[in-house]
Amino acid sequence: SVHLVNFPKSNISDIDTDLERQMDLAQNITSLALSIRKKEGLRVRQPLQKILIPALNDETKKDIKHISSIIKHELNIKELELLSKDSTFLKKEIKPNFKTLGPKFGKKMKFIASEIAKFSDKEIKLLEHSKKHKISEEISIEISDVEITSVDIPGFSVATNNGITVAVDIILSETLKEEGLARELVNRIQSLRKENCFEVTDKINLSIKKNDLIKSAIKNNFNYICEETLATKLDYNDPVIKNGTELKLLEDISVTVSLTKI
Repeated sequence: SVHLVNFPKSNISDIDTDLERQMDLAQNITSLALSIRKKEGLRVRQPLQKILIPALNDETKKDIKHISSIIKHELNIKELELLSKDSTFLKKEIKPNFKTLGPKFGKKMKFIASEIAKFSDKEIKLLEHSKKHKISEEISIEISDVEITSVDIPGFSVATNNGITVAVDIILSETLKEEGLARELVNRIQSLRKENCFEVTDKINLSIKKNDLIKSAIKNNFNYICEETLATKLDYNDPVIKNGTELKLLEDISVTVSLTKI
């Protein structure tokens, strides 16, 4: 029985510390960007154009480049741009974290808070990089002793956590909106295929009742829709659909579709 076998011992040499660090970074960046999507009401199936990430050192820059394809795929974002540590594109604010400062420094907390309020952008970046800062000869604070936030800039929404900042472009062009609609349509058709017990490899003929709200989205994403749904024929100009199924794409957009297995 496996229950009578000694638990295997780990081999430290098998641990890929670089990979673990990179995956932790990917998780942090992804969580931040998804929180921005939620705050801004941007569905995950809605493609976005760009995410900006400041790289405070060469190691972080190298790590982000290594995982950039994973980040873009997970977040459904087309471009990832790294900002240099000297970039002034993003502005940050810093506030004392009284919950940690109080127990540590007691009466000195007021003096420390006043010093933190004087921090320049350069000092904030140094604190993020080194995780600690010397206030005076006797007093040193850690990054947990402060709260660092980033100021939103026009067209972008910003979030910061554990020394990493991301800025997501939240402006939706017509092209992005249409691609988002096409992705929603594909998702609903895939669900309908499953409901009709189609095999994954079954090809279909697809008819969509004429609807001016999604006409451009279908026309401009025609190949994508056909490839994803295995539609060998797609007609989206029929004024009448027999035995159709109504699919809700967005709160205010529904379509009627009919699909038949070939």
